[in-house]
Amino acid sequence: MKWNQPVKWTYESAWAALNNTVDLEKQTMPAGRPVPSLDRMRELAGRLGDPHRAVPLIHLTGTNGKTSTARIISALLGAAGLRVGLYTSPHLERVNERLVVDGRPIGDEEFGRCVGTVLDAAAPMSGRPTFFELLTATAFRWFADLAVDVAVVEVGLLGRWDATNIADGRVAVVTSIGADHLDYAGSMAGVAREKAGIVKPGSHLVLGEVDPRFDDIFARTPATDVLRLGRDFAAVAGHPDAAGRRGGFRTPQARYDDVRLSLHGSYQDANAACALAAVETFVGHSLPDVVVRTGLGGVRAPGRLEIVRAQPLCVLDGAHNPAAGAALARSLREEFPGREWTVVYGALRGHDYEGTLAELRHQPISSLIACEPASPRAIRAEHLVCAARARAMPAHAASDVGCAVRHALRDAAGPGGAILVTGSFYHLAEARRTLTALDPTHGMH
Repeated sequence: MKWNQPVKWTYESAWAALNNTVDLEKQTMPAGRPVPSLDRMRELAGRLGDPHRAVPLIHLTGTNGKTSTARIISALLGAAGLRVGLYTSPHLERVNERLVVDGRPIGDEEFGRCVGTVLDAAAPMSGRPTFFELLTATAFRWFADLAVDVAVVEVGLLGRWDATNIADGRVAVVTSIGADHLDYAGSMAGVAREKAGIVKPGSHLVLGEVDPRFDDIFARTPATDVLRLGRDFAAVAGHPDAAGRRGGFRTPQARYDDVRLSLHGSYQDANAACALAAVETFVGHSLPDVVVRTGLGGVRAPGRLEIVRAQPLCVLDGAHNPAAGAALARSLREEFPGREWTVVYGALRGHDYEGTLAELRHQPISSLIACEPASPRAIRAEHLVCAARARAMPAHAASDVGCAVRHALRDAAGPGGAILVTGSFYHLAEARRTLTALDPTHGMH
């Protein structure tokens, strides 16, 4: 394997080498369905000194909610005084966003050095590691080098055969089970079995919005105990306020009342409840009130009902499957009543865009502008237009995401105008870049 290894790795050379690898995030399922294996990832980790064994881990998977929950867990642990490593995917603007310690993304120089170390270790391997495997190994090595107190690690795809699953989580969190990645898992029960694969002997399992019909699957895991949303912990009377959400939480250890969560969207209540249960389980006791208020009050989740512009109102949300679309629709009705939306929509193959549009069809939508994210998996804009019109949504196609955003800004320029950018996270990233270029003061905040 040749990486054209430089004398000293830089951000640019490391990023170029990563982009010369197989990136399953940008592809549909390979033909012939290769036999799943973690052998290549274990070999790579071994060449790096098995850094995944050096740090206690909270491991998360779920069809929806896992990134937000991971961010909330990280914020709570940080507020408790722990040094926290956070690994999530995908990124919105720069790959650095995926690797975070103490709330700060990895710097460019350190990214080049750390990725370069992993690339050098991978060079003699007979099997070429994928983009995600290399980046996951980088996260494990970086967290071990910095001796973080805990790593919060999000699965990239399903769970059992995901590169992150070489590590054993002290706490495993499954936020939800939905109809996504069925090209890999085959059925909803298959999705549940794959996600249950992150649960290791002796770990504690936290279950979020998981249909009870999958209880037997999770009962057969080697978890020490199982905590379930609605039975062992819950969000209580959550409602929107100007800064996000406000409400209470009941956990196995305590009750936290009148707490502000700095995230919009009713679906974040369940994510915060899962996060509190996971952190309590990890530390072994209830959390001081100041830790809960500081952690929940300061968390950010880019691309999750995120307000990025006030005039016209512009909201980004990565609702890329029907369950996420239903949650988005509920949140729009609750948090932005009376708004009429100009929707900028893009989707990738492998996601149920027809089911997602069906969940959004009852919103007051003045127009839907369909476009294609810059990905080989992008659904043709014309197909999205046909699907929207079949659901009585006025729709037309734009040549690209930037053009769609500019059209939406013109269409929503009047009083009360509002823009919703939704669908694939790659689509959101391109829309954000356009908005920032048009007005730098309205970038991510």
